[in-house]
Amino acid sequence: MSDHDHEERPLTRRSTLLKAGGVLGAALGLGAWRYGDDDASAGGLAAVERGAVSCVLAPELTEGPYYVDDAAVRRNITAGKTGVPLRLRLRVLDVATCRPIRGATVDIWHCDALGVYSGVSGNRGSFLRGVQRTDASGWATFDTVYPGWYRGRAVHIHVKVHVGGDVVHTGQFFFPAAVSDAVARRAPYNRHGRPDTPNTTDAIFRNGGSRSMLALTRRGTGYVGSLAMGVRR
Repeated sequence: MSDHDHEERPLTRRSTLLKAGGVLGAALGLGAWRYGDDDASAGGLAAVERGAVSCVLAPELTEGPYYVDDAAVRRNITAGKTGVPLRLRLRVLDVATCRPIRGATVDIWHCDALGVYSGVSGNRGSFLRGVQRTDASGWATFDTVYPGWYRGRAVHIHVKVHVGGDVVHTGQFFFPAAVSDAVARRAPYNRHGRPDTPNTTDAIFRNGGSRSMLALTRRGTGYVGSLAMGVRR
């Protein structure tokens, strides 16, 4: 990935979706992909038959009140916000075959380390919001920071997936409790106090969040979070 791929491009979600039209026909459902190795996905049905990959439906979870329909197409969505580095690697697949879908639009947004969202409630800017198109292998990558928390909610990230110009999935990603607890003790998160709502008591998590849990690995001082989602046609 070149340095240019990290720069914000002067496109919005609306123009992206217009260009995405025709990539696929209408989709009816969304799933999560559980995998052993990345190369296996290229095998499609053969990989499923030999047990290398399996596709399972993921829950639809509420959009929430902080969606803004004008995020820029960009990989780095930090916009000056500080926090524990987080790289998100999100994959879109056909749930029936586990084959990657190219050109799907992945749209994410989340709060900053102190629980604040951009673009709503008088908060200016567009930090921690962005859109990416999936590549030939179905991957969309974002560079961001680990989300903070706000009263009544577990740590989470919102997502929408568009295929062929239509919204085919609205969901939320969640984080392992032990990692969120460790992050909350670091600056600038510790200025906000301890989270008040763990995954187990979060009303939205209880509706299927365990199937939307990011797989996290350490990367320097931060993390890489991975999850794959597949459209069922």
